[in-house]
This record gives sequence, structure tokens and C-alpha cells, in this order.
Amino acid sequence: MLFNQNDKGFYKKKTSLKLNGNLIDLSHPVVMGILNITPDSFYDGGAYTTDNSILKRSGQILEEGAHFIDIGAMSTRPGAIEITTSEELSRILPAVKTVKREFPEAYISIDTYRSDVVKVVYDEIGEFIVNDISGGTFDDHMFETVGELNIPYILMHTRGKSASMQNNPVYKDVVKDVILFLSSQLIKLKQRGVCDIIIDPGFGFGKTVEHNFELLNRLDAFRIFELPLLVGISRKAMIWKELGITPEESLNGTTVLNTLALAGGCDILRVHDVKHALESIRLVSKIKNSTK
Repeated sequence: MLFNQNDKGFYKKKTSLKLNGNLIDLSHPVVMGILNITPDSFYDGGAYTTDNSILKRSGQILEEGAHFIDIGAMSTRPGAIEITTSEELSRILPAVKTVKREFPEAYISIDTYRSDVVKVVYDEIGEFIVNDISGGTFDDHMFETVGELNIPYILMHTRGKSASMQNNPVYKDVVKDVILFLSSQLIKLKQRGVCDIIIDPGFGFGKTVEHNFELLNRLDAFRIFELPLLVGISRKAMIWKELGITPEESLNGTTVLNTLALAGGCDILRVHDVKHALESIRLVSKIKNSTK
């Protein structure tokens, strides 16, 4: 049997998320569409820097069926140059205001590791999901801020900032080490009163290609947290380096690995290609339902 349903009784995962006064059902996998408003992202850098292009991309993400739009104003790819807080805000604020004005009911996620950015954006648009690639390690005030604002938080694992994260990352056991880090940070988050937490193993952040495939192969280990699990492997180097192709040629590989992530218990797929991710979800769900 490809997808084993016999383990349902051993744990009880949190299957909802509160945002904008609504309870979002995560009992069935959903998609988070990526909107990079950066000039230097690894795949679509520079493609969405005007109001028209931002609105077109946002509309596409929603029309294709994504639950969330994840907006990032600073590239965090390995080797990316860190920009200032003021520059990040100068990019993110016009974009989020434009999106919320045109799509007021849209659920927004903001890809940032700075608490000051979180505060300013919250004052402008209200609630959103904080997608922090650092897991609270780059800004000592992040957990406090998220707790005070009472907004959802994506807790991701990384090792070092973009400029150095890929400098020979070493783990005794990458899965165990990532779980230990997430466990430690979860305690701190809960002490700050943060209730809506999503777990992200951090594919491609401070990890070799081999580390990434080990994480994917043992993804079910993250069920121990009983929290929604996000996987972001869309067009990443673990795909195109392994296949000897480019990010632009990596859609098929992304779909294959997204399917395996769903089999491993993923609840949210963070992707560039929403339509294809939802097709994977639909087919995997069909198989799972047929085994009940």
C-alpha cells in the first residue's frame, strides 16, 4: 500500500489555523503560492516588481486555488545579499497594500525574519502569517512580537544566514538535529503565547542535497509535533542539481517531490506553480481515500 492510513490513531494533529477571524481548515492539504517581489530570487527574481505584475501574479495564485499568498521582499536564497530593514519595508509595504486592496479576503503570509517589519505590516493590513526562515534566531524580538499580535507563525529550521548557510553544513543526523531545534524553539514560542504554529524543516537552508533528500525520506518523523507541516521544495537546487537542469526546467521534478511530501504527511505545499501542486494533492487524496 503506497499510503498507509493505519497510523491515524497514534497522534492527533492540529488541523486548523485562525486568521482574520476565520478558522482555516488544514485537515486536507492546501497550497501557499509564492509572490517574490525581489530582484534577485533564484527562480523568478525581478518578475514581480510593479503594481500590475504583482496584481496579476496574486490573481493567478488565487484563481488557481491557493489558500495563501506568501509575499517576500528579500531574497533568502543561499548566497543572497542581506538588505536593510528600510529597503525591505520600501518593497513589502506597497506590495501588501496593493494586494489587500484588490483582494481584501486573501490570506497573506509575509516572508520575513524581522520583527520590525512584522509590526509595520500589521499596522497597515492587520493579521497575516509570519513566515520566518530563521525560526526566531535572527531577531530576538520576533517571538515576543508574534505573541503580542496573536498571529500565526511558520517556524522554519535554518543554519546561518544566506551568505554562509551552505558553507559545508554538517549534522550528526539531519532529521534528529532539525527536530531538536524545532522542539527548543516551540517551547519559547508557547511561552510567548503563540498558538497557531506551522512547522517547516527548511529544505535548502543550511543543508546539502543529501540532507534534503534525507529529510524528505523521513518526513513522517515530524508528525511528533502534532502541528501542520509545510514543505517548500519548489524548483530548488535539490531538484535541478540532482537532475543536471535549471530551475526553469524543474517543474516536473518539483511535482514528483511534492507528491512524496504529501505521502509523508505534508499539510501545506509552498510553491511557484499552484495549479500543478493542487493536481498532486487531488491525486494523492484519491489514493488515500481508496485505502480507507
